[in-house]
Amino acid sequence: MSPHATGRRAVHRSVAAGVPLAVLAALVTAGPASAHTPSGDAHVTRTATLGDIPLGAFSNALLPGTVADDRGVDLGGIGSDIYPAGRKGEYWTVTDRGPNGQIKVDGKKRRTFPVPGFDPAIVRIKVSGDTVKVLASIPLTTSSGRPVTGLPNQAGRDEAPFSHDAATPLSYNPNGLDTEGIVRAADGSFWLVDEYGPSLVHVSARGRVLARYVPEGLNLTGADYPVVEALPEVLLHRKINRGLEGLAQLPGGDLVLAMQSPLSLPDTDAGEASRTVRLLRFSPKKKAITAEYAYRFDPVEVVDPSEDDTSELKVSSVVAVGGDRLLVEERTDKAARLHLVRLDRKADILGGRWDNEATSPSLEQLANPSASGVPVLSKRLVVDLGTVAGVPGKIEGVALVNRDTLALINDNDFGMTDGTGAFDAQGRLVDSGIETKVTYVRLPKPLTPGR
Repeated sequence: MSPHATGRRAVHRSVAAGVPLAVLAALVTAGPASAHTPSGDAHVTRTATLGDIPLGAFSNALLPGTVADDRGVDLGGIGSDIYPAGRKGEYWTVTDRGPNGQIKVDGKKRRTFPVPGFDPAIVRIKVSGDTVKVLASIPLTTSSGRPVTGLPNQAGRDEAPFSHDAATPLSYNPNGLDTEGIVRAADGSFWLVDEYGPSLVHVSARGRVLARYVPEGLNLTGADYPVVEALPEVLLHRKINRGLEGLAQLPGGDLVLAMQSPLSLPDTDAGEASRTVRLLRFSPKKKAITAEYAYRFDPVEVVDPSEDDTSELKVSSVVAVGGDRLLVEERTDKAARLHLVRLDRKADILGGRWDNEATSPSLEQLANPSASGVPVLSKRLVVDLGTVAGVPGKIEGVALVNRDTLALINDNDFGMTDGTGAFDAQGRLVDSGIETKVTYVRLPKPLTPGR
């Protein structure tokens, strides 16, 4: 059962067997890097592309009858994250909530879901030459085996969902997940993060949601799986559509969760202008957050010289490097930079004044957090992907192949664009032409394991 990405073939449900890859093992696995590397230069060594797989065929092979009309959309969006699967060239990836866009109606943007039956899935892929092949796919399901869907959870907190033309309201779904980061645990289960809650989601090897950890006070009711309020209440102030995005698994099994954007604390304007985002450490053994850190973006024009809007800065990927070290990706949709960061115990701000929404000014409002006594994580630039020829835009997933090679994956948004031109008069997708690609990049200097 190995449907290729090239061609229009259905993908059947499968759970790949094998021992999960430990993060540290990724540092010594042989990869495809070129033997001739210009000193001091990062460069692309290989690019592979996912071919066309009709979204309806993909979805209905996993959960029959979920998608009645895919409106000409192909499988995409699997670039939300990438995690080594234990064999050379193979990776676990995860889709986001599915095809979605925005259309203005009477001057206000409406969030559209043209394929509302789409169910987020974990997808195992293999890079073979210049092709990305789908090896196996696992749909995300509730306790009773139903699709979680990618629809928003709560009226008044999440954007209201509409049909592809923004004309017909759709129903909210408390089970819905906007999945992003992914790692695989030693027992074969998966951990994901979600932007709606925001939440950390524990999923069985077969895709069943075992528990969804959400901020205290979220009061999410009606979900068909366990919901546990275990994250700091302050995360309720997440910017809409900018919840938890990055996820890493440290060698000891602890998880690091990264908010995509600064919190809207005390209000939207503060979040839009801020360059301070939060990382959190979660213990699967304790089922609790054990540390919180302040991470500081570079100025937006440094990350992306073509951009002047600070709110375009995002953390999309965090990758464990060994010990308590991470690669943290700062990006806009057009550029990205990777920094090496160590999680210093002295930098822990969990449970302090910065988790109190009444604190004024808030952490997000501080122009210079360090000068105000906040122990901001130190960082060192590893590579500026915006200067590496051949790297696509909107890189959301980063994986270590070996000490000096990265595998990157981009989010192609299922080929969708915003606005009324996203679909033709017959309601069929006008494809953007952006493809899902896995890109290997050789680093200027090797990363070394340890602290």
